[in-house]
Amino acid sequence: MAGAFEDEAEQTVTIDEYIEELEAEELEADLVLGGDEGKECTYPRGYMKRQAIFSCLTCVPGGTAGVCTACSLSCHDGHEVVELWTKRKFCCDCGNSKFGGVLCKLCPDKETENSENSYNHNFRGSYCTCGRPYPDPDAKEQIEMIQCCICEDWFHENHLGLNSSDEIPRDEDGEPLYEDFICQQCAITCSFLKLYPAYIWATSKQNNAPSVSNAENVVDNGSLDSRYPDKNDDNVPVAEILGHSSSSGSKPESVSTKEESVCDEGTEINVSSEDTKPCPENQELSAKCIIGVDINVSSVLLEKMEPMFLSKKWRELLCKCGTCYEFYTRNGIEYLTDKEDTIEAYEKMAKSKREEKLKQQEGAELNFLNTLNHVQKIEILSGIADMKNEFRTFLESFDQSKPVTSEDIKGVFENLAKKKKQRLS
Repeated sequence: MAGAFEDEAEQTVTIDEYIEELEAEELEADLVLGGDEGKECTYPRGYMKRQAIFSCLTCVPGGTAGVCTACSLSCHDGHEVVELWTKRKFCCDCGNSKFGGVLCKLCPDKETENSENSYNHNFRGSYCTCGRPYPDPDAKEQIEMIQCCICEDWFHENHLGLNSSDEIPRDEDGEPLYEDFICQQCAITCSFLKLYPAYIWATSKQNNAPSVSNAENVVDNGSLDSRYPDKNDDNVPVAEILGHSSSSGSKPESVSTKEESVCDEGTEINVSSEDTKPCPENQELSAKCIIGVDINVSSVLLEKMEPMFLSKKWRELLCKCGTCYEFYTRNGIEYLTDKEDTIEAYEKMAKSKREEKLKQQEGAELNFLNTLNHVQKIEILSGIADMKNEFRTFLESFDQSKPVTSEDIKGVFENLAKKKKQRLS
């Protein structure tokens, strides 16, 4: 019987621990939602670079629509909603033609369809190559999942195409050493990354850079490093970005190319393809090609399909010449050169919004006090002092070996009410 009572005992936490836990949960939510408070539909903002998206399977069972945070709360409360974390270049679908005539409560005037939105099986609540839901109700243990930065699908660690999950670059505490993950299928499109120095790959005990076949036509090991810039577009040294001396960095591995076409690194390249999209805002194309190979007509032959794990800040090292950017655009990956596309930038924006919100809350409290007269201010300050003293008295006299119950807290506030009544009488 004693053991049964011990199992039923409430878990005890300190006030500081409780507050820290609440703040951590609020911060996690802000990071996922990008600081969006969920008050306004994001449709008027068009195809946002990145935002939290949800799929309502009650309204659109086929999983071919996505809604923003505000619509998930206001228009789909109580529905079967799938949380998709973040999606890039997405415009809220809520209330369009896919919803069978049910208009959005927050922004009813919308186009019938958002033609530039893309959808995958995540919108149906399925993930990975196995197509299972997450969390998986049939799984004995939930396997951690990693999101591909290209297709944005999520993959179980044991379905990445690795021999073991131990090959995933992590530090001693199990924290990821990589910034981005590219799945096996998307690695084919991104095989051009093998033309870059080996230090763009996140390293661990084992080599995670996909192996490349050796052939007669190879890019010279020393040629790429000599072309590689000492600083990025923000004039930050590459060695500082990578966290080590560039002189000690690994040389790029030998890679085979088909139909190799060398790009003149000293010539301005004009991109005239009709399919080429404009360069991201606040970003200029470079006249100098870093890799010296036209990746539009050359291809890198991978020995086998393997996932890619990219090091921190690797995107800042990508070539931004006209020829390379034409390749990015044609393959729909031009966002890789946009700093605002990264999860890091998204979370940084969320933290900034959170700090601003907390400052506004503090300012609102001060403004409230300024609206009070002298007597009201004294009353509030006296009440705060009484509460502080009452809690101190309670804690000093309380047996710390026992848990604090709701009756104990109720007693504290009853004593406060009595003291206030005595003070006013």
